[in-house]
Amino acid sequence: MIKRQVIVVKTYCFKLYKAKRNKKLHKVINIAGIIYNHCIALHKRYYRLFKKSLNIYKLQKHLTKLKKIGKFSYFKEVGSQAIQDITQRIDRACKLFFRNLKHKIRTAPPSFKKIRKYKSFTLKQAG
Repeated sequence: MIKRQVIVVKTYCFKLYKAKRNKKLHKVINIAGIIYNHCIALHKRYYRLFKKSLNIYKLQKHLTKLKKIGKFSYFKEVGSQAIQDITQRIDRACKLFFRNLKHKIRTAPPSFKKIRKYKSFTLKQAG
């Protein structure tokens, strides 16, 4: 007799309308979009220079250093877990792109997103 273990994951989806009380949340989501595009630009530049994929830990370390610089201090408004999730998603997308190239599957590399179309960020503990 085989016992199966069932794992239940709860996901909540909320629709936020443009209101004054949601202003900070919209600002954080926009900053997450800026960080996403910055990471994509770093990946492309690194590949162009060294013909290698950028290591996820180097990228996370770089973003941590950027938070301390005055020009990028607004990156602090996004939680560290959300930034880690952004870098992990980009890393997975790059690895998938290179794997598809290796197997001669036609695919495109991860690309920039319009910040106004960037709709969410994920916290690693919450999902």
